[in-house]
Amino acid sequence: MQRIEEHEELFYRLSLPFVQGVGNKTSRAMLEKYGSATAIFKSPLKELKTIDGITDIKAKGFVDAEVLKRGEQELNFVLKNDIKVLCVKDNYPKRLTNCVDAPTILYYRGNADLDAAKIVAIVGTRKNTDYGHKLCEELVDRLKQVDDILIVSGLALGIDAIAHKRCVQQGIPTVGILGHGLDRIYPFTHKGLATQMEENGGILSEFASETAPERGNFPARNRIVAGMSDVTVVVESHATGGALITATMAAGYNREVAAYPGRVTDTRSAGCNELIRTNVAAMITKADDLIELMNWDTKKIRRPVQQQLFITLTEEEQKIIDVLQTRESVHSDELFHQSGLASSMLAATLLQLEMQGLIKSLPGKFYRMD
Repeated sequence: MQRIEEHEELFYRLSLPFVQGVGNKTSRAMLEKYGSATAIFKSPLKELKTIDGITDIKAKGFVDAEVLKRGEQELNFVLKNDIKVLCVKDNYPKRLTNCVDAPTILYYRGNADLDAAKIVAIVGTRKNTDYGHKLCEELVDRLKQVDDILIVSGLALGIDAIAHKRCVQQGIPTVGILGHGLDRIYPFTHKGLATQMEENGGILSEFASETAPERGNFPARNRIVAGMSDVTVVVESHATGGALITATMAAGYNREVAAYPGRVTDTRSAGCNELIRTNVAAMITKADDLIELMNWDTKKIRRPVQQQLFITLTEEEQKIIDVLQTRESVHSDELFHQSGLASSMLAATLLQLEMQGLIKSLPGKFYRMD
């Protein structure tokens, strides 16, 4: 009980996913309304039932003894194992906050910057060919030369593991997104790799301890891979499979997708070829194609626009410029939230600034100063 009192907000955050019938969207809305998980659990049931989607049965879940017992168990687990709990309310990967179906909390063990300037997801088949192996290693080797980069994947067999292993060898931060709790590693043969990754990267999951690597967890895992990344690269993939799911999700999040083509007769390139054919993915044949696609090799010294060009900005334009001057690039969703402009006004102002040559649009609905 004393441990709960010492970590009260953490305890209630960890308890929140165990409330039956309350999904990520509802819990995020409740956190926004109440300001904290503690306030949610301590609110009268009558008040909770006024929230859209919270029925009488669901409201009772916030005082359910089993929910609180599971939350306490999870609290003990994360404190004992040095696991960081990332809540959408605050210490959360910024790119992922723009995804409406993102989980309320994430479990993370590692030291990588989850808001690195450039994040690449590398995914592909579990049964790769020598061709895919070579392409994957060459891609990672070239990306080492890109500043402030993080590479994420799913720690699965095949392309995922090749990407992670090469990152470890090259000293590139890499994070594995898991489809189970952090109390285990699946497949077990990657346990040593996961330990190495924690030294310069980490492992991350939305699933609580004691969650087994069940089949249905992996599509959920894939949306985290896609949502955390600026671009998803498919190295090799069959016509169906997890890599295709990740790529489709990335496109749905308005993130870039790239794929290596293969022979039309090679079943392990069928998925990549289809992504390219249907314009879901840009075709790349080497790592420099990806760097060019993402406009990452252009480095400019940015100066305040008004000093640089001696022009007068409107109030709306200045709001956008003020945000863009703080970062190398900013997603349109973040510009919407930080500028406070209506979506129609934001779109019109961005277009005007781009026509004046003051800003540049980048793949994936990102913008930067020009």
